[in-house]
Amino acid sequence: MSIRFSSSHIAICSVALSFLFSVPVTGAQAQEVRSVPPPGVTIPENDRKELTDGVAALAREIQSLQSDLKGKPQLLRFLPDVQIYEKAVRYVLSYNEFYDVKQVATARQLLAQGNERAKALRNGDASWMKQNGLLALGYISKIDGSVQPYGIVVPKEWIAGDKTPRRLDFFCHGRGEQLTELAFINERQNQPGEFTPPGAFVIHPYGRFCCANRFAGEVDLFEALADAKTRYAIDSDRTIVRGFSMGGASCWQYATHYADWWAAAAPGAGFSETLEFLRLDPTKLPPYEVTLMRWYNPTDYATNLYQCPTVAYNGADDGQKQAADRMQDAMAQKGLRLTRVVAPKTGHWYNADAKKEIDSRLAVFAEKGRDTLPNSIRFTTFTLRYNSMNWITVTGLGQHWERARVNADRTEDGITIQTENITRLSLSPKVADAARKSVTIDGERLKGTAFAKTREGKWTVDRNADARRLRKKPGLQGPIDDAFMDRFVMVKPTGVALNPRTGGWTDTELQHAVRAWRAQMRGDAPVLEDIAVTDAEIRSSNLVLWGDPSSNAVLARIAGKLPVKWEKDGSIRVGAKVFSAGTSVPILVYPNPLNPNRYIVLNSGLTWRESAYLNNAQQRPRLPDWAVIDITTPPDANSPGRIADAGFFDEEWKVQTNPIK
Repeated sequence: MSIRFSSSHIAICSVALSFLFSVPVTGAQAQEVRSVPPPGVTIPENDRKELTDGVAALAREIQSLQSDLKGKPQLLRFLPDVQIYEKAVRYVLSYNEFYDVKQVATARQLLAQGNERAKALRNGDASWMKQNGLLALGYISKIDGSVQPYGIVVPKEWIAGDKTPRRLDFFCHGRGEQLTELAFINERQNQPGEFTPPGAFVIHPYGRFCCANRFAGEVDLFEALADAKTRYAIDSDRTIVRGFSMGGASCWQYATHYADWWAAAAPGAGFSETLEFLRLDPTKLPPYEVTLMRWYNPTDYATNLYQCPTVAYNGADDGQKQAADRMQDAMAQKGLRLTRVVAPKTGHWYNADAKKEIDSRLAVFAEKGRDTLPNSIRFTTFTLRYNSMNWITVTGLGQHWERARVNADRTEDGITIQTENITRLSLSPKVADAARKSVTIDGERLKGTAFAKTREGKWTVDRNADARRLRKKPGLQGPIDDAFMDRFVMVKPTGVALNPRTGGWTDTELQHAVRAWRAQMRGDAPVLEDIAVTDAEIRSSNLVLWGDPSSNAVLARIAGKLPVKWEKDGSIRVGAKVFSAGTSVPILVYPNPLNPNRYIVLNSGLTWRESAYLNNAQQRPRLPDWAVIDITTPPDANSPGRIADAGFFDEEWKVQTNPIK
């Protein structure tokens, strides 16, 4: 369905307009890649000293409050609302991220607000939690322990203590290479955004800066939601996700990958697939890289919009209408129809009448609410990272990164399920009554709520008989970048490397990973020396181990249980292949032998590098489950060195050879 308008145009804020196409970067061009975020301007030295002193004073007060409020958890939980101001000013000072001398005044204002909130907490009152209107709030991320901000619009109808669950809309922001915490918090405290539905809360997630809500940016939205639910009564069945430009791409992603979370979705422009959008030739890319585009491509998950009413918007003259065009095609192939609002003679902004039409349509879906117990489910995934839909949970795949499908229907007589590329699944207790009557999977009639396919291809009731067998499962399915979607610790070696050359590469890449995490994911990556890693870290964290068994004490403990082997001469063996001593470094993700419910990662941070910073569609996994790096080619803006070989582990975490052609 397409609705067209012909009245006035209203431009969206400039943050959403700086959506850039990227250019492939070669090793020779590595030093020419534009820095993101860019270098800032010089501010007067007296202003720098004043702000530096102000940050230090606020940091001391935060530290004091952490101690003084230990016995008052009802107040201590609001301390991140103070910390966001200290971090915002500290980061722009420390990393040269002032982009206009006028931001000095903004920094002063934010420090003053931080001190006001700190004073209120010390006096026993989180007074801002009684306010309506525009607020900046914060939470501590489980991923890296960093404080992260989000903006919220508290409706004027709300009064403190109101326990009536209200509608909540998310709005994901557009690309902004200068969108530091300072700029974001200032904007969120002064601009309500494009949409403020009457009586509804609106959350503007920071999304970890400028990554199209991918990786830690994806988790950010859910962490912000969880935090907001501890403060306000929010109706989970009337939650809507929106976004424009880069935020439109984010919205497509959330709508297709988490379709059962929303009453509706309203993506505006953005991008919805990778190859065509970036004009890439798949034959010129490593096969695994093309395969890994299935992690985030919404077009691959279009079937899931069966569960999520979606209203797509674009201007008729906007090049980013391509996103809705491709999604419309992908949905049509699945027998689904996309509702579109298209504004004529309109570029990359919202048309005023279109905004009214979008709001009107979403109001209907919000009033109805999401269907939490649908009779029919249509679900597609390519990875156990996204493994559930309503009352179906998939816990095993036949082949990871190939299409897996579940069609499930519930009637008075029982449940009928058809699958493709699924080896394990379970049913929610919500449908237990129907399951007790009958469950038919791929023509086989069973009784139960958890099912597994035998090696012979026959479905049976899953009695978890092979629970101890090492296999891929939700949250432990790879690839390397998946380890940075949850709590992690970088483990620095303190010993002597097997080879000085590989040891030097390891040190350089560890520093690169920490810098990249700070700049792109806006947090300080936790780093521990190998001799300082405790059982608590092993229990709670994915361990990112740098070095080799000679240099890293933790790696030495588990080296014999990994699918990569270090030979006596220093060469590396992966499966049947041997790679040269002194010039080869292994990278991989694997279940931690010391705690198989967590990952270990060898010698890698996020696998996308500087060239990917220039376009959000490029911010995608660049390496699969394992790789061997030939360090005779130095790291550049594309890779940590020449990829000598790389591939995926199979479903039992065994080497699955995938040589580079």
